Amino acid sequence: MKPSFQKYIPFQQVHLPNRTWPNQVIDHAPIWCSVDLRDGNQALIDPMTLPEKLAFFHALVDMGFKEIEIGFPSASETEYEICRELIEHNHIPDDVTIQVLVQAREHLIRKTFAAIRGAKNVIIHFYNSTSTLQRKVVFKTDMQGVIDIAVEGAKLIKKLTDDYTGDTNIRFEYSPESFSGTEPDNAVVICDRVIEALGSTKENPVILNLPNTVEMCTPNTYADQIEYFIRHLKNREAAIISVHPHNDRGCGVAAGELALLAGAERVEGTLFGNGERTGNMDIVTMGLNMYTQGVDPKLDFSNLPKLRDIYEHCTNMTIDPRHPYIGDLVFTAFSGSHQDAINKGYQYMKETGTEYWEIPYLPIDPADVGREYEPIIRINSQSGKGGAAFVMSHHFGYDLPKRMHPEFSRLVQKKCEELERELVPKELMEVFAQNYLEHPMKYALTRRKIYEESESGRDYVHFKGRMRIDGGSEVQLQGTGNGPIDAFFHALQSVGIDQYELISYSQHAISQGSDSKAVSYIELRAPNGQHIFGIGMDANVNVSSVLGVLNAINRAEA
Repeated sequence: MKPSFQKYIPFQQVHLPNRTWPNQVIDHAPIWCSVDLRDGNQALIDPMTLPEKLAFFHALVDMGFKEIEIGFPSASETEYEICRELIEHNHIPDDVTIQVLVQAREHLIRKTFAAIRGAKNVIIHFYNSTSTLQRKVVFKTDMQGVIDIAVEGAKLIKKLTDDYTGDTNIRFEYSPESFSGTEPDNAVVICDRVIEALGSTKENPVILNLPNTVEMCTPNTYADQIEYFIRHLKNREAAIISVHPHNDRGCGVAAGELALLAGAERVEGTLFGNGERTGNMDIVTMGLNMYTQGVDPKLDFSNLPKLRDIYEHCTNMTIDPRHPYIGDLVFTAFSGSHQDAINKGYQYMKETGTEYWEIPYLPIDPADVGREYEPIIRINSQSGKGGAAFVMSHHFGYDLPKRMHPEFSRLVQKKCEELERELVPKELMEVFAQNYLEHPMKYALTRRKIYEESESGRDYVHFKGRMRIDGGSEVQLQGTGNGPIDAFFHALQSVGIDQYELISYSQHAISQGSDSKAVSYIELRAPNGQHIFGIGMDANVNVSSVLGVLNAINRAEA
């Protein structure tokens, strides 16, 4: 008995010597056509209601779509009604073309023409299945049989258009459905015959839509099919080459991109890839892929969260957390090394003022798709030392010195393990506050005075104050040094606290305006050799540094 995988017939590759598409680059947007309201809608468990379809249609218009397939008006009264609603109540802008789908069958074509009356711009999209398997299993006919169906449909559509008395601008689109499962030469022949029947010209071209109705091959083979088709079509100038990839193998976007390299000019797809089985090609992903390469996709993706809300409301579908560009977690890093690289990327951009987006692990600026307020770095037990520092900087304005990152990271990791989950920024700030800003004070300054004095050409700093120890009596402090920290160290030495060594010191403003404070980060070496950090905050820079030293000592002796 054969292994089960051997029951599948390998896809027949296209013989295409000297293929050119691998050397091409996508440098401009295609003509986009959304099929959300037809192909996407028919794949829903509960198809959209009329109000939902209208809301979705207007969202597509607002994004910049100029061609929108609104449905299959000959298929049901509901589909017919949406077409009439859009036309009769002036929902369609003058620069937007609605597209209606119809099988190449006479009574359906005639009903479709009745449905579009009064519209300004319409694409009549007719189709019939041409694949080898469909001919053999479903229709039980030869290629000539399906060619006859397509040609008769084209002739009728041409006649009805010529006889049309309204002022509608009617264009044509033909799809040899299951193109990717049709022999390449047969696909060319049937489309040649349709062009002839429609009388298409360079000035009035037909859209030849080549669907990957069921994705059956690798994207490079689909690209070969497209390039082969274009090379062999008799009247290439009389056609706009369109593609309609599906996602059965998970390669819908890749197939669409490679098809553009192969010469396709137009792409049909849906927002976020909704569609039959595993879905249609995702226009949002493909468009933003172009965007990240410096190519204007000619669609507005600047508010993806709003678009997501409309999509989920109208379709009752949900977006996966890992869905490209829009998923909840796609701009989030948990890995320590990733967090560190992102943090350094932000610092690099801030320091250099570069005009380019140069942040590792983030191929696009989240702000460009309306996600600037969402967490880029989230903290769990797997997070690294740079991640916690990033959150403290971007959420709360604390730019922790790099030498402090390991110490604070250990505190954060301990809390994550204790709670057995990630920490939200508010909880991260609580860890910071509890361990630094609100740490119990063995030593507490009750009075302080810092002043400068010059003598014999030399500048000195004096510290005078009082300090309570363990909540008991106060002791006087007095010391002189070449700066406030040095003076404070000498003052501490005067009461026997003399085994601490300053290792590093940095500070910055924690807020802007008249209420700004200085935050000082002090690294000391404790008597046991341990390095420990302290933080001080005060409106006075000198005082903040002194408080930082005392905070480190208090933490060391806790």
